[in-house]
Amino acid sequence: MSLYNAIIFGILVLEVIIFSLLALPIPTKYRKPLTLVLIKPFKYPTVQITVKCVLGFISLLFADSINKVYNINHNELGQLKGMVQGTEKIEIMSRKFLQQRNMYLTGITLFLTFIVTKTFDLVDELLTLKSDLRKDEYFNKDKLRTMIKEKDQEIDNLKEKVIALQQEEI
Repeated sequence: MSLYNAIIFGILVLEVIIFSLLALPIPTKYRKPLTLVLIKPFKYPTVQITVKCVLGFISLLFADSINKVYNINHNELGQLKGMVQGTEKIEIMSRKFLQQRNMYLTGITLFLTFIVTKTFDLVDELLTLKSDLRKDEYFNKDKLRTMIKEKDQEIDNLKEKVIALQQEEI
C-alpha cells in the first residue's frame, strides 16, 4: 500500500473512532466535555483549511481511482478477450483489484467524513437544546416558587381580612 493510501486509511480509522465516540449512549455530563474536546482543534482556521485541502486531495484520489477502474474494465480487459493468457489476465485483474480497493478506501473515507460532521452537528444541537431546557426548567422553578410565595401571602392577607370582617359583624 502506498503512503497516501496508508494516510487515508489512518484518516478512516480516526473517523471511525470519532463516530463511535459520538454515537455511544453516554450521559450528558460526560458527553458535553467529550464533544468539546473532539471539536476544539477543528475551530482553528488553519486546521479547517488543512482539513479542506486533505478532503480535496482525497476526492481527487477517489476520482482518479474511478477513472483507472473504468480504464481497466473497458480498455485492458476488452483487449484481452481475444487472447487468453493466464499471467496477463492475472496481472490485469490484480491491478483492477488494487484500484477498486483504493476506490472503496477513498470513497468510504469521504462518505464517513460527511457522516461524522453531520453527527457532530446533531450531537451539538442536542446538547444545546438540553442545556437550554435545563436553564428554562430552573428559571421556571424559581419563578413558580416566587409566584407560590406571593399567592401564599395574598391568601394570608385575605384570611386576615375575612377574620377582621367577621369580628366587625359580631
